[in-house]
Amino acid sequence: MKTTFGSHTTKVKQLADMIEQDILMGRYEANASLPSINQLSATYQVSRDTVFKAFADLRERKLIDSTPGKGYYVTNRQEKIFLLLDEYSPFKNTLYNSFIRKLGRKYKVDLWFHQYNEHIFNTILHEAIGRYNYYVVMNFDNEKFSPLLNKINPSRLLLLDFGKFDKKNYSFICQNFDTAFYQALVQLHDSLARYRKIVFLYPHDSKHPYSSIDSLQEYCRNYHMHCEVVQDESECLVEKGVAYIVIRQTDVVDIIKQSRQQGLKPGKDFGLIAYNDTPAYQVIDEGITALSIDWEQMGSLAARFITEGSPIQVFLPTEVHLRKSV
Repeated sequence: MKTTFGSHTTKVKQLADMIEQDILMGRYEANASLPSINQLSATYQVSRDTVFKAFADLRERKLIDSTPGKGYYVTNRQEKIFLLLDEYSPFKNTLYNSFIRKLGRKYKVDLWFHQYNEHIFNTILHEAIGRYNYYVVMNFDNEKFSPLLNKINPSRLLLLDFGKFDKKNYSFICQNFDTAFYQALVQLHDSLARYRKIVFLYPHDSKHPYSSIDSLQEYCRNYHMHCEVVQDESECLVEKGVAYIVIRQTDVVDIIKQSRQQGLKPGKDFGLIAYNDTPAYQVIDEGITALSIDWEQMGSLAARFITEGSPIQVFLPTEVHLRKSV
């Protein structure tokens, strides 16, 4: 077998990576003997010394060990999980904790963040492909599917959160930013009807899907409400008789600060709805109404995809946590 080694790193590391990939993909089971140094030397057309050093590397990674008379063998190992999220937030922390708790100690999870940056996303994913048993990925965009994901076995890949693109035969647990958002507004209509206008604070650098704006405008047309989209948070001034829908937690805080300076009370003088619930929204003032999927459920279902190995295709419902801010 002729193997081509690249120039980006040493042959030793490349050979160790190849053997690690075979182990992770189940070619060599736990406690199974590995081919001898002579066999691998002939197979990969490298020196015995290169194979020996690759084995030493794999021992440091705790993937293999050796005993006299048995040679080198695969150790009882944890399955490695690649978890790539967009950015840190309190609700992503809820997702992560639920995911870890449901998986248990048999699994080792490597957590990464791509910050919605396509280059960072591709760089991290490129380095990870072939090194993990399962891949759980939040894409960098709601509508653009990364071609790199096609290099992962669909049975080993789970897509989270974003998903308004052709997901083909991949498993996914996503939220719907269109119809579900519209339905949540309808559910809140009795409260929203008290206000003369709805302002959607949608910062120009937000990665929240733009299609939510279309859903808001459709709701306002159908229910004869007036709405406005504000993309510069510095221009979002709290007014009486206006209901505000806010994506970022920092903007929720700014609106609360403004209202207190003006002596205005949420739910009485103006309305306030936050996107993605956090524990803080339960206790600020008399509670901030939030629209949110169940992030703990997402983490639990993602863990089940791995532990049970069963395909899943689910859009989680957007729940309305009605509190006294509207």
